[in-house]
Amino acid sequence: MFSAFDPGSSKKTTFLWFIGVFIIGATLSCNQVPDIKNAQVDNHQKMLGILAGVRDKINTNENQYAAEEKLKYYKALLESTTDPSEHLTYLVRYGITFLQYGDEASAVNILEKVLEIAGSDKEGRKKALYWLGTAYLRLGERENCVIGHNEGACIMPLQGKGIHQIKRGSQKAVETFESLLKEDPNNLDAQWLLNIAYMTLGEYPQRVPKQWLIPDLDAPGYPVQPFTDMATDLKIMVNNRAGGSIVEDFDNDGYLDIVTSAWDLSDPMHYFKNNGDGTFSDLSEKTGLNAITGGLNIQQTDYNNDGFMDIWVLRGAWQGQGGPFGDQPNSLLRNNGNGTFTDVTIEAGLLSFLPTQTSTWNDFNNDGWLDLFIGNETQDSKTIHLCEFYINNKDGTFKNVATEWGLEIGVFAKGVTSGDYDNNGWPDLFISAMSGHKLLLRNLGLVNGKLAFENATEKAGFAKEQYRSFPTWFFDYNNDGWLDIFVCNYDFTKDLSFYAAKEALKVSNDMEGKPIIYRNNRDGTFSNVTTSMGINKVAFSMGSNFGDFNNDGWLDFYLATGNPAYQSLLPNKLFINLEGKKFADATTASRTGNLQKGHGVSIADIDNDGDQDIHVEMGGAYRGDGYPSAFYLNPGQNTNNWIYLKLEGTKSNRAAIGAKIMVKFHENGKERIVYRELNSGGSFGSSPFRREIGIGQATKIDEIVIAFPASGITHTLKNVEPNQCLKIKEGQEGFEVVEMGKITFRKADGSIPMCAPVK
Repeated sequence: MFSAFDPGSSKKTTFLWFIGVFIIGATLSCNQVPDIKNAQVDNHQKMLGILAGVRDKINTNENQYAAEEKLKYYKALLESTTDPSEHLTYLVRYGITFLQYGDEASAVNILEKVLEIAGSDKEGRKKALYWLGTAYLRLGERENCVIGHNEGACIMPLQGKGIHQIKRGSQKAVETFESLLKEDPNNLDAQWLLNIAYMTLGEYPQRVPKQWLIPDLDAPGYPVQPFTDMATDLKIMVNNRAGGSIVEDFDNDGYLDIVTSAWDLSDPMHYFKNNGDGTFSDLSEKTGLNAITGGLNIQQTDYNNDGFMDIWVLRGAWQGQGGPFGDQPNSLLRNNGNGTFTDVTIEAGLLSFLPTQTSTWNDFNNDGWLDLFIGNETQDSKTIHLCEFYINNKDGTFKNVATEWGLEIGVFAKGVTSGDYDNNGWPDLFISAMSGHKLLLRNLGLVNGKLAFENATEKAGFAKEQYRSFPTWFFDYNNDGWLDIFVCNYDFTKDLSFYAAKEALKVSNDMEGKPIIYRNNRDGTFSNVTTSMGINKVAFSMGSNFGDFNNDGWLDFYLATGNPAYQSLLPNKLFINLEGKKFADATTASRTGNLQKGHGVSIADIDNDGDQDIHVEMGGAYRGDGYPSAFYLNPGQNTNNWIYLKLEGTKSNRAAIGAKIMVKFHENGKERIVYRELNSGGSFGSSPFRREIGIGQATKIDEIVIAFPASGITHTLKNVEPNQCLKIKEGQEGFEVVEMGKITFRKADGSIPMCAPVK
């Protein structure tokens, strides 16, 4: 399937992975756009028209996610066929499509009929029971977890408010899955879902039949103070399909706002302004973002260096095979600085129609302006969707130089990240792909006016790491001053409930769906330290991000899990970094293990109280699998101290992406150093550019050193008091103390969630 390729060559920087990739003409047809020079309409309105046109084009029964159209299609087939075998096949698909559409009651009725018709057909009965049990379980979720949503809904292990009050759905799910297990006792998917169904009834583990019990699903794990989901109380809960999350101060008032998206082109974006008084205002309509639809992933950027964060929307992911459904445009939304956003995609030269959900903004050529690398999805050798590399022209426009600069990359890119892993002052690229590749591109700097990238994949040790993977990021997990790499394995052939059951029952210790960390060996190579770091846990992460939840100076991370299958229910995962030596699973104790499909993750101190919270977009790919977003409020884990830094570039890009930070302090008589590189975190979800750094029990910071990326200007601050936010402007002596208004978020009944000891 792949052409010959020398991954170790430092001279050859053109990556033509798929056979036939040299036939660029077929690919370029995907990039053809209407003539915009003679357009008489505003480009913003033109983009809205383009989105509407694409939405109409892909709303067809051939699109597996267009459930309403597929219902019409299967209904017509059922009415036209006289063949009993065909009728049963269509009836099964009709029932499943009702489930995907969100009409669980109709799905149950149809699948009950399928079960009756199947009679003594063993395979037919098993399939009918599997889907019928799933439909009943989802019916229970809708009646209890979606309608009347509360902070305990779907948090594993289910307890308190998470126990279903309307029990009929889960009771019937239990009955159905037990019938299936009697006929198919080795069905691990059904066994996992049976245990979950019992848990929703408050009957786990005591009522689960011994032969099907999966023990210790409520084991406490690493102890932390429990977070509280405040999304419903604060009225920032959106019942979305899969989508993105950004937490950032978009209006520069010192308070972090929240922006969300959802992947379907009929789903609007949302903007929640943080009022600084414990409330949010839904300004989706006022900002104009409610008119912008679609976007599996979103990122913030300051592409024009005006000091106001803009928004980049990525579309078409997962839909690039078998039709034109992935041919969707991305959008660059300019922050106008007056509370509104304008789509400037066309005038910026960024309009293309290629499937993607991943990109990275960085100043790759160190000219003080942010550039953009987009990882597009090539799912087969018939349709090549090359990645794009846009250089900022410094006038509000961009130029795609991927071909000109030898960066013709055709992989099934699912995560891209950038960072200076070799500390040579030039940001490098790492690509994670569902086609099995890990691509490390070392930035060598400018040669004759063009950036030269060395393919460092083989030297680094990634060429032999062939597995499908999804999210990724650069971070310094062990504080040695060298960026390490996180990737999550995404190999699966079954619904994810199967792998969750296998792990819980200790059936195997395969690598499917597990997070992986590559330690930077400081010599251009990386070592897979997953096992020694203790993160051999099934996750199948999609959205994910890193932060420091307990302010000890060691970076932790949160993984949002799942895939489109309704049976793929496994908890999101939270891991605590134990001094760079191990990671501990704190999912259960933290009360952040949401069973529903998790997507964009942002980690930030949203209430300005000195500890980091989590915002995560939930919901699956299908209309019927939407689920409320979550805002997990950190109650405070201890009395550790912290320092926040707001950096402003002048010669470097204004957002200061790529700036390197060193914080030196003494804790309990021992000198410690914490290293950070400024970015928005993981490849699926966006944390703010304000650096939020924990310093443990240190009561004074000995030294802070900040190296801005383009200019080489370094700022050194000595003897800094902790627990404050400092603004440092490139080239300007000293710093400004930024007043932080601490926010108290209250529950709907006026109460305040439990807090740890006051700092």
